[in-house]
Amino acid sequence: MDIVSIILIGIGVAMDSSAVSMAGGANTEKNSLVRAAVYAAFFFGLFQGGMLLLGGLGGEGAKDAVKDIDHWVAFGLLAAVGSKMLHEARHTCDGRKTDLLSPRLIVLLAFATSIDALAVGVGVAFADHALYETAAAVAATTAVISFFSVFAGERYGCGLGGKAEALGGVVLVLIGINILISHLAGA
Repeated sequence: MDIVSIILIGIGVAMDSSAVSMAGGANTEKNSLVRAAVYAAFFFGLFQGGMLLLGGLGGEGAKDAVKDIDHWVAFGLLAAVGSKMLHEARHTCDGRKTDLLSPRLIVLLAFATSIDALAVGVGVAFADHALYETAAAVAATTAVISFFSVFAGERYGCGLGGKAEALGGVVLVLIGINILISHLAGA
């Protein structure tokens, strides 16, 4: 997998964390923004990269069993996650308070937003892509995007979060299509 695809997966997977970070930034007092941004970067980056790696390691173990249809599985997983993100993009500003400084809440949010990364990791493994590099890129990309999203949320409100999540969904669907086309063209 080329570096552009790895970065695009990182951006796509990071968008739900970005949306939550924006909502958190909109609800954080100005004097606590830097701390909230660091928490968001650390927890969202760690969970996104870790869950992608876990999914990929599980996918590696199952790859031989589905080797004839692995490209379809990778496409299906990426398309499903991307479509889910597109659907959820309409509900990012639902009025609930997102407190990024609550240790319990941020761990729950990090886990909840990283479930999609688990499925993407399986897709990455089935598509025979660079699993460790992709997991590291996802962790780093998510951390950077989440950090700055807290400040964007404070400045602009959480309304940008839906657009970010929709963009991430589109990117993942397009990567899934690219994997499918590449495999079918090479077959």
